[in-house]
Amino acid sequence: MRRLVLVWVLLSLSAAALLLSGCGTREADRPNADATLLLDFTPNGVHAGIYSAVARGYDTAEGVHLRVRQPSSSSDAVKLLLGGRTDFAVLDIHDLAIAREQGRDVVGVMSIAQRPLAAVLAQPGTRSPRDLQGHRVGVTGLPSDEAVLRSIVKGAGGEPEQVRTTTIGFNAVPALLGGKVAGATAFWDVEGVALQRRRPGFRQFRVDEFGAPSYPELVLCVTHETLRDKPALVRATVAALQRGYRFTLEDPESSAADLLSQVPAASRDEIMAQLDVLDSVFTGPTGVPGALDPGVLRDWARWEARFGITRRPPDVAEAFDTRYANASLRGS
Repeated sequence: MRRLVLVWVLLSLSAAALLLSGCGTREADRPNADATLLLDFTPNGVHAGIYSAVARGYDTAEGVHLRVRQPSSSSDAVKLLLGGRTDFAVLDIHDLAIAREQGRDVVGVMSIAQRPLAAVLAQPGTRSPRDLQGHRVGVTGLPSDEAVLRSIVKGAGGEPEQVRTTTIGFNAVPALLGGKVAGATAFWDVEGVALQRRRPGFRQFRVDEFGAPSYPELVLCVTHETLRDKPALVRATVAALQRGYRFTLEDPESSAADLLSQVPAASRDEIMAQLDVLDSVFTGPTGVPGALDPGVLRDWARWEARFGITRRPPDVAEAFDTRYANASLRGS
């Protein structure tokens, strides 16, 4: 938690800049509307700012009443967005890229996690991702998993083709604890934290530490139609969530309590352990929650195609609209 003190100072400065520049949603621009936000996964620490935005009334202060929905096992967030059954959805950036390549017109408007959360978790004796050559590594079956694994092994100077993969679904923790695999693709902020709590010593090889750009893992998305027809709703929601994540960084314990008040089945200890490692993820190099860096996104687009997640680099200008999340950076 000591790192959060420095982050709090940076956030205080950025919050002051927001107030001075008048970047909040003005009364005349408030949509005064209800909106639904669909999460990408079971609620965990990375979502704390969303729940604080609702619990603290930041959404209604900006003129939007947010209803946060958890995904079911069969949820297709992109389909629900395009069908008008949710107004906003948190998507993994790779899912956004794949959706756009399929002609599904969804657009990222704010980062939720400003750096990759993907990693290869490995048994304690693994010194380098190269050591996974000749061994079995578990993958969930998602298209991005193979790319993450190849990028990490290649970035460590290894030969990805020499790693044997096996599909284990979202069971990285029991598979590793049971010694069924030498490594597994997973999110270091969830499964990585869970492993360290259960049995310290497991290794984490994060994709952006082995050659991948520091792209935003999770992105708040809308349809192009919503962006065109309801700009005030998008602006207000982004502003509310940015306030929520600033609160998370200033007071993580209270933010965890906000999440738990709305998701009582979640574990407080797990949420707090996750928040303890997520401070830099929420702010990135700018110190502004939610910001989207076009240069980083262009690097990500090239990486996305290089490692086969998409056939061609996504068109960053079409896939993202940064005007609301980056408003304070422009001093507007």
